[in-house]
Amino acid sequence: LWRQGELSHVLKDSRARAAVVEAGLLKQFYAGVEEPRQLLGVVVIDGQAPGATTPDDIGDVPLLDFNALAAGQSSDVPDVPIEDRAPLSYLYTSGTTSAPKGVIGTHLAIYLESLGTAIDTRMTENDRLSVVLPLFHTAQLNALCTPAIAAGASMVIQRGFDATALHEAIESERISVLFALPMMIQQLVERQLAHRRNVSSLRLTVYAMAPMPEAELRKAIETFGCDLSLMFGQTEMSPVSTFFKPEHQLSHPGAVGTPGVNVQVAIMAPSGDLLPTGATGEIVYRSPQTMAGYLHNPEATADAFRHGWFHSGDAGHFDDDGILWFEDRFKDVIKTGGENVSSIEVELAIRAAHPAVLEVAAIGLPHDRW
Repeated sequence: LWRQGELSHVLKDSRARAAVVEAGLLKQFYAGVEEPRQLLGVVVIDGQAPGATTPDDIGDVPLLDFNALAAGQSSDVPDVPIEDRAPLSYLYTSGTTSAPKGVIGTHLAIYLESLGTAIDTRMTENDRLSVVLPLFHTAQLNALCTPAIAAGASMVIQRGFDATALHEAIESERISVLFALPMMIQQLVERQLAHRRNVSSLRLTVYAMAPMPEAELRKAIETFGCDLSLMFGQTEMSPVSTFFKPEHQLSHPGAVGTPGVNVQVAIMAPSGDLLPTGATGEIVYRSPQTMAGYLHNPEATADAFRHGWFHSGDAGHFDDDGILWFEDRFKDVIKTGGENVSSIEVELAIRAAHPAVLEVAAIGLPHDRW
């Protein structure tokens, strides 16, 4: 999904020496690479697929066929010792306020996050997981796929989200764990109400990235007849930091849950002091599953870990039941008349006010008085 300067920035920042690209994306890839000569080669996957094309001008970078490279290779697992804190992945964050930063995920961090999430979701080798979100996204990759691998579960992979295809797959593939965004769940609910299928295999539906209004939540629970839960976190946490358990969905609608198995969560003031229950501040984390740092960016790393905790950039508070409430991204809080207003609270209120409202965004605008 990267375009032009984004792709060049990441290739240069990561100091990548090679790229692995689907044949159908080669033209787009080369259009976004400003300095192809930094690459020793480009490995092409699925060169015979429909729509596969080769760019007219690829410079001096050799194209290598994946199947040809793999032919005749040993299937034995290489006997190479890996340090537990050695880097496993460099996932780049979205660059809303600056250029994307490479998050260093270690073997230990992702291993422990995967085991912890498998425990929280009670995943076993009998589960069958839907995979429709992109595998380059930490939410799909490490929130559910690596836990599935750790537990020995099966994965039903589809190329992107299609409500009809996924609805059919739940029945035909006997999917037990569904992972989708709220808007996807909403479409699946509507399909089930209009065209009923056997979805009794579902035991858990996990949603992420956005809260679900209470009315939609109740409708999904009633329609699917399974547990629902929310995962909350970010790439730097590998990514799950809290798990909003099924039993809390309707008793604490709008919350984001309790800390994950391996995660400490606190609320911090700008001074570095930890705040008491009920007080709003920045959500901070300590955990072995936290990133090792930002790639080639010691300044941003030091800032993120000030006062000995990882700073999420999110505002929130704990309630008397020990459940975490996310209020907003700090940069999205709207100041009006000296008060801080959560854009998300405004959005949820407007969505709840009338069923005809599908999506809404609250944005702060300059005002002489407010």
